[in-house]
Amino acid sequence: MDVQPVAELALTVSDRALLAGDRGEGVRLAMAIVVKMAKVQGAAGLLDITAAHIDSALFMGDATLDFAERLADHGATVVVPTTLNVSGVEEQRWREWAVPADWANKAQRQMRAYEKMGCRPTWTCAPYQTEARPAFGQQIAWGESSAIVFANSVLGARTERYPDLLDICAAITGRVPAIGLHLDEHRRGQDLVVLRDVPATLQASDVFYPVLGHRIGQLVEDRVPVIEGLAHHPSEDQLKALGAAMASSGAVALFHIAGVTPEAPTREAAFGGGAPGRVFEIDLSNVRDARDDLASGVSDTLHMVVLGSPHFSLDEFRQLSSLVQERTRHPNVRFLVTTSRAVAAIAREAGLLDPLQAFGGELMVDTCILTSPVLPDSIRSLMTNSAKFAYYTPGLLNRSMAFGSLSDCVASAEAGRVVRDETLWQP
Repeated sequence: MDVQPVAELALTVSDRALLAGDRGEGVRLAMAIVVKMAKVQGAAGLLDITAAHIDSALFMGDATLDFAERLADHGATVVVPTTLNVSGVEEQRWREWAVPADWANKAQRQMRAYEKMGCRPTWTCAPYQTEARPAFGQQIAWGESSAIVFANSVLGARTERYPDLLDICAAITGRVPAIGLHLDEHRRGQDLVVLRDVPATLQASDVFYPVLGHRIGQLVEDRVPVIEGLAHHPSEDQLKALGAAMASSGAVALFHIAGVTPEAPTREAAFGGGAPGRVFEIDLSNVRDARDDLASGVSDTLHMVVLGSPHFSLDEFRQLSSLVQERTRHPNVRFLVTTSRAVAAIAREAGLLDPLQAFGGELMVDTCILTSPVLPDSIRSLMTNSAKFAYYTPGLLNRSMAFGSLSDCVASAEAGRVVRDETLWQP
């Protein structure tokens, strides 16, 4: 979106009172940041939000901790229901991993600061799986790229891409710049992505959606794509994987699928009556190339399978439970599932964690190994069914990656080497 400077940012009487410190120094600081960002972004004014999801609670160094404790110590509290993204550490079991004690201590201090400000300790990148979900058209301020694209696309709520530190300021003030995806004119489709000759059996499989999203993100970058040609109505978890991948390889915050996503009953509605700026065609060869692009040098040796990026849902636990029945992982391969504490509790009550434990799998809650220093140096090669995780791991963790379906991941953990069923990927 091109930013056009405005002569002056319009502020309400209430806005000016917050800037003057009427609710204390913590709120004044948060409002000053919101106003500064609104001016930088060329907003004409601010608008109210009714919910927030905060990525800033993740410890990323002393600066993020200092900022959180300064806000909390000066009495800042959130004024809208506010959930928290993954934390920097798994509170109960971090000593079982390679997390330095000093890191864990600071990460926990930062967690406490956000809880002190009234945020809900959800600690998940997928708050829509257990919390009250924002409604269609609801104005919100969400951080975390995979959550943003899900809220905008699947739920039809309205949020811009809120970066760390600005997200908590929005939750404290209840105000955000009136720009971008908060506004009708920026939610229209910009590019058309057409699927051609992709087998229906592949389209129905879970492994297709992260791969498709990875390819679309590469093509459209930060624009709004409209996807056409699907022969299958995607499930919520498939849409989750699709959006997370687009937000990783590109910077997609909103996509439309005619007849599937809430703002796109038709292609015409998705484009707001206009025409696509660009048209991309994706065929079987393109998605196979995208799948292969998600691998980065894993040989037959495999050290760990990682699932749950974004965090595992209850339905994904059900699928996994059936796949690991009467199987045992190879002793040289660790098998890790990451999820929220809330989903983990429901899955445990439903008996879905017992098969995972019998298989030799491990569970991690509250955090993500992309954002917490949990891996020992001995773990060098990983496998996942998440395009997001596969995309970020080589750069963030300096590990090699293999990518496959959920069943491929289970089979590989059992075999002790990368195993991948090629049947679905054939013409």
